[in-house]
Amino acid sequence: MNALLHLWLIPLAPFAGFLINGLLGRKLPKPLVTTIGLAAPLVSLAVVFTLGWLLPAQAAPLVETCPQPWIDAGLLHVNFSFVLDQLSLVMLMVVTGVGFLIHIYSVGYMGHEEGYARYFSYLNLFLFFMTVLVLAGNALLMFVGWEGVGLASYLLIGFYFERKSAADAGKKAFIVNRIGDFGFLIGMFLLLANFGTLTFSEIGARLAANPGWQGGVLTVTALCLLLGATGKSAQLPLYIWLPDAMEGPTPVSALIHAATMVTAGVYMIARTHVLFDHSPFALGVVAVVGAATALLAAAIALVQNDIKRVLAYSTISQLGYMFLACGVAAYSAGIFHLMTHAFFKALLFLAAGSVIHALGGEQDLRKMGGLWRKMPVTFATMTAAVLAISGFPPFAGFFSKDAILFAAFQHGELGRALWAVGLFTALLTSFYMFRLWYLTFLGEPHDETGHPHATPWWMLGPMVILGLLSIGGGWIGIERFGALLTPATGKPVEAAGGHLELLLTGAAVVAGLLGLLIADRLYRQRPAAARELAEALPHGYKLLVNKLYVDEFYGAVVVKPLQAISKFVLEWVVDVAVLGGAAWLLAGIATLCGAILQRWQSGNLRSYAAWLAAGAAALLLFVLVPWMSVLTGLSLIHLGVAGH
Repeated sequence: MNALLHLWLIPLAPFAGFLINGLLGRKLPKPLVTTIGLAAPLVSLAVVFTLGWLLPAQAAPLVETCPQPWIDAGLLHVNFSFVLDQLSLVMLMVVTGVGFLIHIYSVGYMGHEEGYARYFSYLNLFLFFMTVLVLAGNALLMFVGWEGVGLASYLLIGFYFERKSAADAGKKAFIVNRIGDFGFLIGMFLLLANFGTLTFSEIGARLAANPGWQGGVLTVTALCLLLGATGKSAQLPLYIWLPDAMEGPTPVSALIHAATMVTAGVYMIARTHVLFDHSPFALGVVAVVGAATALLAAAIALVQNDIKRVLAYSTISQLGYMFLACGVAAYSAGIFHLMTHAFFKALLFLAAGSVIHALGGEQDLRKMGGLWRKMPVTFATMTAAVLAISGFPPFAGFFSKDAILFAAFQHGELGRALWAVGLFTALLTSFYMFRLWYLTFLGEPHDETGHPHATPWWMLGPMVILGLLSIGGGWIGIERFGALLTPATGKPVEAAGGHLELLLTGAAVVAGLLGLLIADRLYRQRPAAARELAEALPHGYKLLVNKLYVDEFYGAVVVKPLQAISKFVLEWVVDVAVLGGAAWLLAGIATLCGAILQRWQSGNLRSYAAWLAAGAAALLLFVLVPWMSVLTGLSLIHLGVAGH
């Protein structure tokens, strides 16, 4: 177990890669930049899998390293500590494993881009902050990783900063996440005020010692943390930044959407589950937010034509499933879906990137088609990912999504309503994913797809590995996966058994099959039927195409009023009142002084000479009077001594 003492190597390796490529990358040859960029996540991955081999699954290990005093001010005592348990170990495997594959893919995808070294330095920085977030043993250190991931995402989303759309998307992601981060901060203040600590294990111990402590301030604290989670994991009402994040390079989209930033909110709720478990109301809010987000995002994805934007709304919807699982206290099911989703969603983005790369940057589904013969590896791997996200057995998504729906069904009347929403969302998911699949690979090829560029094996290799994981990544089953996470997340999802299990599983498979059949009808058997349906329902179609006008609503209700207030403050309060007032005051003082001095300017040389003599005399007195006082005092002392 001595190897556990080297836990700090996991974040240190990508940080070293960030420093080297960030500072020296422009002067280094490209192969060396590539080697450094890949070696950093590879070292982290090797350490993680070594720890996974050493950490016994049958016990409840909690390894804390570097518990050094970090902040010691009054009542605030925070250690700089990393914690490794089953939950953080699973997350680290996902983050470093999928992250490393995306790094490899990036070598081929970004090979001809300017700023190659800058790109890999940002990618390494992102991985550094994400591993700090996962390993953090207290809320404050987690917040450091939380904010760092936000910074790195801003840099990566705005990588093509010469384009206004990319720069705006980076700013939008950064600003919207600050709203959620404000909630996280308030939640930390409440934790400190009520528990006297920010360490997760100590908070859990306090709550375990007071099982009757329910609701009240715990609910408020949990809701504040939930606000932070909705920002990072793109849930209602703060999901609007994630679709615009498509402006970054496609591997960045895969990294952010699959294994890292967007999963941080789900991970934070699972890490603080003892707090949410003492607030049934907060758990209910988590479940409702997750189900509503899953349905809303899936509905918008139905009619999007940008291949990456379809996948973006798909990510938001799948994150909603994870929130739904956490909201019904099925944390292991939520993390299980987080893991399988990382496999097939990363693959979906990388396959989309392969298509975009082959078509010279084209992202419009309406300009694709007939690619299955020309891109067989991309076609095969993306097919596996589509089947996985649609919930077909024996693909990975079938096992994790089925576990979430069953856990929701067991959660009383509210749970059954949420199960129905989740089931309908599964149908929509299958439809829009097979719509994407049909439009991309089947049908008649367009002029733009006539001669697609070859996809290098730097890109195809990671896709093949993720394709295998999308097929078999869920075979461990929720029972064994839940048993593994039980020491860290509490009671696992119970096995259904009997007819109920078959009924619920069958319903989920039928929903996925129905979505496939509808997509097949509209986009293969009768390609004109989709257009006819859109024309028959113009208002609904327009509403979904325009993303329910949520951005416009926020713009009218939030953005424009804030801009008006800012303009008023800047132009009137700052410019007129503060700067203008200061200028007026200085001008008045100068005018007054001038008026006084003007009276001294008589033009009479004798008068000037008199004033000069008076000034010199005054200066002489000012200098001599203190010395005369000192000499007088010394003389008096001397006379007094002589008199004695």
